[in-house]
Amino acid sequence: MKVAILICVCRKRNQVNGGTISPDSQFITLTMDKFLNDMEREKPIRFTDQQLRIATDNYSNLLGSGGFGTVYKGIFSNGTMVAVKVLRGSSNKKIDEQFMAEVGTIGRIHHFNLVRLYGFCFERNLIALVYEYMGNGSLDRYLFHETKVLGYEKLHEIAIGTARGIAYLHEECQHRIIHYDIKPGNILLDKNFYPKVADFGLAKLCNRENTHITMTGGRGTPGYAAPELWMPFPITHKCDVYSFGMLLFEIIGKRRNLDIKNSESQEWFPIWVWKKFDAGLLEEAMIVCGIEEKNREIAERMVKVALWCVQYRQELRPIMSVVVKMLEGSLEIPKTFNPFHHLIDGTKFTTHSVQESNTYTTSVSSVMVSDSSIVCATPIMRKYEIELASSTA
Repeated sequence: MKVAILICVCRKRNQVNGGTISPDSQFITLTMDKFLNDMEREKPIRFTDQQLRIATDNYSNLLGSGGFGTVYKGIFSNGTMVAVKVLRGSSNKKIDEQFMAEVGTIGRIHHFNLVRLYGFCFERNLIALVYEYMGNGSLDRYLFHETKVLGYEKLHEIAIGTARGIAYLHEECQHRIIHYDIKPGNILLDKNFYPKVADFGLAKLCNRENTHITMTGGRGTPGYAAPELWMPFPITHKCDVYSFGMLLFEIIGKRRNLDIKNSESQEWFPIWVWKKFDAGLLEEAMIVCGIEEKNREIAERMVKVALWCVQYRQELRPIMSVVVKMLEGSLEIPKTFNPFHHLIDGTKFTTHSVQESNTYTTSVSSVMVSDSSIVCATPIMRKYEIELASSTA
């Protein structure tokens, strides 16, 4: 009897006008259907196409566009302003992956320094994400494109707030979330210039017990992505730490790390900063960057933290909660190693070899590196004499 009822129900669900499968059944895969049902138990609201068309005045106010979508400004009848990201891609599979990555990560968590997802729309004619509206746009506008209206005190606050958001993803969520694409364009600023990490289209959840994860293909943005993301190295959450370090360098210089439009700045900015730092000429570098005397202490702190974050060996990079403490000045920043030994002639920079024994211990993080633990993990690493210590990360 129960079997007969089940068959009857299934037939009614699958039959429309003489036995054909409904368009919605064809559109929504079983995986997506299960995902949407799961998300209904979470906080994001499921909007309709019509609701979002009304809110955005038929998508008439463009805020920006990127590789996976276009963002429009909207306002609901209760006065709430939103940013509606309409997803587009080269295939339905990629759009679905982007959608599930963003909703499945940021849709489940809340933190002051993470952009809030109000809801989403998943219909045949529209796949969209509805975020809180960030009145001052993205950080890259103030570093690269517009008049430099943000002083170093505010940029320092933005750096700390961003670090807090990433630390929450890595250390406080039930499942660790790796963002994979930390860069100025993905740091949004609200009306008070408070920073919020955004764009979780590349994000990945992983269990805390797994110290490494498997990747298929490269992720992230060249120039910000950690080297292990593009090579056959183990991947951990420390790839976000590396990207944050590269972001810090751009905050320090208020310029892109590689500015091909400027004939006088063809050298990669992080290496230029390291050379000045290693030679004891950091003050000279700050003058070149236009950093005033009153701001040089926080700028020097950001330089030292950035150099730690971009260490080539990921086990040497601090965890993000330690980064926050170092930026705030509540934790002493230890002497750093040369993070670019693999790019610079080793005969010139031997005093900071990463093969030296080192112990860096705090109440939050403990990383030990010793000669006895060093191994060459892959043929590529042996070829370029890249040595990787066993990690406790």
